[in-house]
Amino acid sequence: MKFLVTGAAGFIGSYVCQRLLEQGHSIVGIDNLNSYYDVQLKHDRLAPLIAFENFKFVEIDLTNRKGIAALFDNENFQRVIHLGAQAGVRYSLENPFAYADSNLIGTLTILEGCRQHKIEHLVYASSSSVYGMNSKMPFGTTDRVDHPVSLYAATKKSNELMAHTYSHLYGIPTTGLRFFTVYGPWGRPDMAPFLFTKAILAGEPIKVFNQGNMMRDFTFIDDIVEGIVRIQDKAPAPQQNWDSNNASESFAPYKIFNIGNNQPVKLMTFIEAIEKATGKRAVKEYHPMQDGDVPATYADIDDLQNAVEFKPATPIEQGMQQFVDWYRNYYKV
Repeated sequence: MKFLVTGAAGFIGSYVCQRLLEQGHSIVGIDNLNSYYDVQLKHDRLAPLIAFENFKFVEIDLTNRKGIAALFDNENFQRVIHLGAQAGVRYSLENPFAYADSNLIGTLTILEGCRQHKIEHLVYASSSSVYGMNSKMPFGTTDRVDHPVSLYAATKKSNELMAHTYSHLYGIPTTGLRFFTVYGPWGRPDMAPFLFTKAILAGEPIKVFNQGNMMRDFTFIDDIVEGIVRIQDKAPAPQQNWDSNNASESFAPYKIFNIGNNQPVKLMTFIEAIEKATGKRAVKEYHPMQDGDVPATYADIDDLQNAVEFKPATPIEQGMQQFVDWYRNYYKV
């Protein structure tokens, strides 16, 4: 198959490209290589991909309508995995227009490319943040998600609505994946696993928000990639007998899945896993909850298991040991 993968220099995107290339697929990976975090890290993620003959990298912004349209015209993609986005909940409070540009306009350019070229399956990244302050646990894809608490979450919910519209109007099979706190080697520097590991190894204090009363469904990168690769091969079909109370599917070829570890971890347990992996104790500074944050995330993954016979299961201790080992090697600490 020939794929377009957006966000190819990103954390998840680079892993997905690697897996698909190893399976023998051809990939055109795109990324704007912006400076939201260390650009060298993005280049280093790309380096092993460029070694593949069946990989082509194009530096381009998703908002470049003419450039993206030309890419679709010239490359004859069969499937698209859209992972490119402006990430980060807290940054959306400081720079909201970056999210409108990348996550709304950027997704629309991809949807238009899929429409014009009859792409057989579009898989795109959503987020557990769409659940907002939902109190029902675990979060289920059949639940309504109408009360986001950050602009980032609102843009991800908007992506799901936009995808459904294109599935309905143009028959494009679309699958949205709500990721739950992804971590692992090559992870993002703005995420807690990276920030905490960096600070603990340096003997610096870590910021523990909500007085430590947080739970996250930490999901190891290999589990996320396995889910994506399996799902991209299963385009959704219209549900003729659709139950309108089920928000995860439709009369259109549209589907939503959670990909999470299905085992929420207390923030203090997570910190203990880093302490064990680093062999150092954390110095903790306690802070109140941050704007746009939520106290807990917890994925119901029954749909995922039923669809692709896969369940993420990497324990936090194992995953964080791999991350810390990578961090020490990469940064020589």
